[in-house]
Amino acid sequence: MKVGPKYKIAKRLGPSVFEKTQTQKFAIAQERAAKNKKRGRGPTEYGKQLLEKQKVRMTYGLSEKQFSNYIQEAMKTHGVPPTETLHRLLELRLDNVVYRMGLAPTRRAARQMVSHGHVTVNGVKTTIPSRRVHLGDAISVRDGSKSRGPFENLSEKLSEHRAPSWLTFDAKAMQGGVQQMPTFEATDTAGDLASVISFYSR
Repeated sequence: MKVGPKYKIAKRLGPSVFEKTQTQKFAIAQERAAKNKKRGRGPTEYGKQLLEKQKVRMTYGLSEKQFSNYIQEAMKTHGVPPTETLHRLLELRLDNVVYRMGLAPTRRAARQMVSHGHVTVNGVKTTIPSRRVHLGDAISVRDGSKSRGPFENLSEKLSEHRAPSWLTFDAKAMQGGVQQMPTFEATDTAGDLASVISFYSR
């Protein structure tokens, strides 16, 4: 997915959408810009919902079509709030799980890692970043990749990494899995999912 100028997008949506903009330097620049900005009419409710939608979509690196498909699936579920279903669908993407485990510094790096065949699910190599991970699945770095560039000494770097409570992770083995469904309490959310659902419910 073509993203565009990251700093420009982050100024509009917030620094959380890209890891490279989550720095003190960027925060200071944002604060300075906010002070110099002329006051005017605030965004409409529609505008706020649109920003939240774009924020979540950009954070997970999804195309409009991919994100819309997740929304439609979430809104068809019964017995579970659509916000919770949407959160699970996004968090259980393989590229996001690889990122949450700490195997990649960003979701985009995790997507590339999976696409290049460095990751296995239940012992089988997969190259589909959007693959949905399920309870009990074992996710690990492929044996043939563990001694290569981005994975050299990775276990030492990850010794202090703490994966979300819904994941298990063994830094030495470079392997982990899903031990429970992700919840809003278990991990941080990328944006106001209720506003996102409202945007698509219009």
